[in-house]
Amino acid sequence: MTFTLDGHDIPFEPGQTVVQAALAAGHYIPHLCYHPEFQPHGSCKVCTCTVNGRTATSCTTPASEGLEVASETPEIQEIRRDLVQFLFTEGNHFCPSCEQSGDCMLQAVGYELGVVTGHYNPLFPNRPVDASHPDVLLDTNRCILCELCVRASAQIDGKSIFALSGRGITKHLIVNAESGRLGDTQLATTDKALDVCPVGAILRKRTGFRVPIGRRTYDARPISQVTVEPAK
Repeated sequence: MTFTLDGHDIPFEPGQTVVQAALAAGHYIPHLCYHPEFQPHGSCKVCTCTVNGRTATSCTTPASEGLEVASETPEIQEIRRDLVQFLFTEGNHFCPSCEQSGDCMLQAVGYELGVVTGHYNPLFPNRPVDASHPDVLLDTNRCILCELCVRASAQIDGKSIFALSGRGITKHLIVNAESGRLGDTQLATTDKALDVCPVGAILRKRTGFRVPIGRRTYDARPISQVTVEPAK
């Protein structure tokens, strides 16, 4: 069984989505909120493609025989650039001083899409930095509301430490503690929630620059090469 992606025949197995099959076949589709260990829910929309002539998130679109998917058209790439620029605008992202620079998916996807300026006027929201936990720093200035930490904490760690609150522009990440402080939770450095954040919102303390900038994940190779599995 196959579908076409930008003219390439992509094999797939029953139950796979378009982005899962594409990545397994060695074809990169930009994404941020998709993670192979969780049910896709299409919150970031960066993986948007044209599917049989209509725009759809490829992480939530089931692969099916005969689909015609376009991922690299100028129109789709422009949509993705806008989405990434909105994410940079909506938060406070200072890449040169961020501990996650070089390992940040938002930064890497921006490079992949040719995002070299913010384009839109930054909102500069007033967001807290929570350093109350002895081993973990929570910087909500960098959060992109992907919900991966929320689902990892609930579904894998069994702790439900993180949640999202508010709607629209007021939506934000919160900590499920009466005090609202990360230090008053049972978060451990071994929790899955710390490993799934695609940006630098949740960081282990005292590890930030052990790997020098220039030698990090996306410094040597672009995310389009790092992410895909070898073609079968």
